Amino acid sequence: MSEPGQQFEITPKLLLRAYSIGMFPMAESADDPTLFWVDPEERGVFPLDGLIVSRSLAKTVRSDSYEVRIDTNFDGVIDGCAGGGGPYRPSTWINDRIRRLYYDLFRQGHVHTVETWENGALVGGLYGVSIGGAFFGESMFHTARDASKVALVHLVAHLRFGRYTLLDTQFVTDHLATLGAVAVSRRRYHRMLDKAIGVRADFNAWPKTKPMSGEQALAILADPAYALKT
Repeated sequence: MSEPGQQFEITPKLLLRAYSIGMFPMAESADDPTLFWVDPEERGVFPLDGLIVSRSLAKTVRSDSYEVRIDTNFDGVIDGCAGGGGPYRPSTWINDRIRRLYYDLFRQGHVHTVETWENGALVGGLYGVSIGGAFFGESMFHTARDASKVALVHLVAHLRFGRYTLLDTQFVTDHLATLGAVAVSRRRYHRMLDKAIGVRADFNAWPKTKPMSGEQALAILADPAYALKT
């Protein structure tokens, strides 16, 4: 038993185990070195066949005005997410422990980034944890119009192509709801998670050496063959 005030050591292995049973860590602020576990009564998820893509967003995605890269700049993405970077992240919660833990998982292949670039600069992106057929979205950011939404479209396309069945977004905000996120009860979420963890999915089913175009991403979203459900 730890002494009062003593920090409990969280390892990458323990973090993966926590995700697999429905829990995730958070910090009160970037300056707070402690973490606490969260298992909300209502959980936010994106149905992988229910992403809402407006006409204007589809036009932006199809234009390939942003270059989309996978897993090339973890530090840049987490720096962007820690800085707020969007209406659904008005304040940062990413502290140094979070950075170290997720970087270790990134090196192990359990964390992935989807990045949007413009003229050689990182202008948006997201990162999350992958276990089985479940992807746990952690945070998003953008510094250019629709850059994080473009990253989300490409994420969902990669997940559908790779045969994932669950995209967890932790909580539902007004912003995420406009994109199709819905809230489910803790009990229902745990059932969805238990099923998804046992799925043999592959985030890299679409090769990183062959960048996915916006047209291809939208085609995957529209193809019923990839509409896997929990």
